[in-house]
Amino acid sequence: MEKLIPLVNQLQDLVFNTIGSDFLDLPSIVVVGSQSCGKSSVLENIVGKDFLPRGTGIVTRRPLILQLINLKEEEYGADNEDSQQDSSNTDGATTSLENRSDQEGYAEFLHLPNVRFTDFGKVRAEIENETMRVAGANKGINKLPINLKVYSKHVLNLTLIDLPGLTKIPVGDQPTDIESQTRSLIMEYISKPNSIILAVSPANFDIVNSEGLKLARLVDPKGKRTIGVLTKLDLMDQGTNAMDILSGRVYPLKLGFIPTVNRSQSDIISHKSLRDALSSENAFFANHPAYRAIVNRCGTFYLAKTLSNLLVAHIRDRLPDIKARLSTLISQTQSQLENYGIFKISDKSQRGIILLQAMNRFANSFIASIDGNSSNIPTKELSGGARLYSIFNNVFSTTLNSIDPLQNLSIMDIRTAILNSTGSRATLFLSEMAFDILVKPQLALLAPPCHECVELVYEELMKICHYSGDADMSRFPKLQTALIETVSDLLRENLSPTFSFVESLISIQMAYINTNHPDFLGVQGAMSNVLARKNQHLTTRRHSTSYSNPVVDNTKNDNPDSSITDIASSDDVTSVTPNRKLQNFGSDNLERKTFLSYVFGANNSLKRGPMHSKTLSNGLPLNEPVHMLSDQTNTQPQSNFADSFPVKMTDLSNEVESMALEEMTEREELEVELIQELITSYFILTRKIIVDQVPKVIMHLLVNASKDAVQNRLVSSLYREELFDSLLIEDENIKSEREKNERLLSVYMQANKMISNVF
Repeated sequence: MEKLIPLVNQLQDLVFNTIGSDFLDLPSIVVVGSQSCGKSSVLENIVGKDFLPRGTGIVTRRPLILQLINLKEEEYGADNEDSQQDSSNTDGATTSLENRSDQEGYAEFLHLPNVRFTDFGKVRAEIENETMRVAGANKGINKLPINLKVYSKHVLNLTLIDLPGLTKIPVGDQPTDIESQTRSLIMEYISKPNSIILAVSPANFDIVNSEGLKLARLVDPKGKRTIGVLTKLDLMDQGTNAMDILSGRVYPLKLGFIPTVNRSQSDIISHKSLRDALSSENAFFANHPAYRAIVNRCGTFYLAKTLSNLLVAHIRDRLPDIKARLSTLISQTQSQLENYGIFKISDKSQRGIILLQAMNRFANSFIASIDGNSSNIPTKELSGGARLYSIFNNVFSTTLNSIDPLQNLSIMDIRTAILNSTGSRATLFLSEMAFDILVKPQLALLAPPCHECVELVYEELMKICHYSGDADMSRFPKLQTALIETVSDLLRENLSPTFSFVESLISIQMAYINTNHPDFLGVQGAMSNVLARKNQHLTTRRHSTSYSNPVVDNTKNDNPDSSITDIASSDDVTSVTPNRKLQNFGSDNLERKTFLSYVFGANNSLKRGPMHSKTLSNGLPLNEPVHMLSDQTNTQPQSNFADSFPVKMTDLSNEVESMALEEMTEREELEVELIQELITSYFILTRKIIVDQVPKVIMHLLVNASKDAVQNRLVSSLYREELFDSLLIEDENIKSEREKNERLLSVYMQANKMISNVF
């Protein structure tokens, strides 16, 4: 049990020397109270030395971790002999053996290793200087503690943490928020479950207004780990005492209250020794009528003994939890270090292994992301191979299916192509040349979506490349950059042949129009579809007519093709095409074209009858019909034949093209519809082939080719000994984090070893 407090002291030194904070939450006694409540006097009485700064306002501006270490006679003598050999004259920090033997004790600061202070006035000065160095001169506070060890044969093994006194109003150069700063610092220490709270309160003030007890109650409402200290009992009004408080009737605490009497300000000014002060304290309690009954539970010596025993018991109770926490910290730190790899960069023989492992992990991560085998699968969005699947089956196919087979192809374009392909004579059958001319530009509409599909897949592979690897990749930023650039070059190399092959697919489809394909509709199928739509349209019109005219001729029509004849002879025929209607020409257009009918087709002109009065575009009137006379009835000379026309044929040269294109017979309308039907059928046929072939080409030439070659490319490009030093340069932040974890693990292992030797 005697080793428990020294063990905690060693652990505190270890963690503060290497880490700077108490990560283990070591058991400790935290001293809290308001300004001028007597905290410093209590601590000096326990130590038996004047060593704490004094003055007005906040004097303690940094936490002071005070470790009291009891030295037995033989240990003290041996220590003095060792110190004589190491003595120096560093600003009074060490003295000769003769002076040190008179002092019977010495002090050491953690921030000044191997320097002993036998003059405790120098200890006070060092505390003030160290406080000024860190906390500044404006009376502000700082959380960084000062560690002080006091070795003496007159002290008990004990560890105390002295905190700044709580103040209400800033004075002088103190910050305006000094109260909140001090309260936050105190709460940080007393809120730890392993801390014992030593609440110091003056007895000459109402105990319920004690700031130390108020703060303690916030974190320890049941008072299980709070011990009270009453100071200034000698200053209470005459005839009063603190027995109600000491008995627990006013403010119950499980650990109770201990009364003390410290030196007054006049005693300090008169340099009354602590030895005399302790004698006066004992005499006060022994002679006081109220306290002499409990004199054995009063005074500084009883307080120190109680605190030492309390701390030992507390350490014993909390040590198993500390050991378990250490085991957890060791496991977590080892796991974090494993993320940096088991090989050390400092060993040049292991750099090649580190590089190979990094390349292997990067390649495997790249392939796994595409195949859907990655260990880090996102749940918020599609990624990797799933996005490739979505590009092929959703984006690409939807885009192709949304293309209109007759996009940018007007009826006028089709009619013009038919006329141009027939030349100077009419064809007996549908022109195949017109179909070939018209269908190829429509097939070219499939090319842009195919190119875009290749680009989308390439971009997704580049994204997969940038997200490949693991946490260890960020450890070597230059290596990570080199890996990404190498794979990016591989993807760019595979992009070009993929793009060319996809372009070839479209060119192949346009190079040979296979009208013999089993899935192609053909002329016969197209004719059937067109006639079926005409019959359906005729039926709809007849139904509409019978609904509006109740008297209907029920004479049976013996001509099975009469429906088509009726449509052809009707002046307001409307031809229904797969995606649009043919233009309905009015009577004005028919009248205007009668002149050409007489010139280019007499039969058509006879069917339509005489031509009404009309003005051509050149402004010449057409007032009378033109009679085409036979040779027997024509009495005019042949040379005057042109004079018989109201206008000259040369005047109509600008009207021939538009009038010929706009005037379509039933046969011509049928030809246009057939061409539209055939183009649509062949376009859909080709689109099915492209939807199936393009993803296969991309997967073969871009995706799978990159997957198969990625590892070999990385090794051949980067695994060169002259590149080891430049590629395996650690990131500074990660390097410092790794070194920090290495230090932590070393501290944890040492602490665990210390505890194992005792527990």
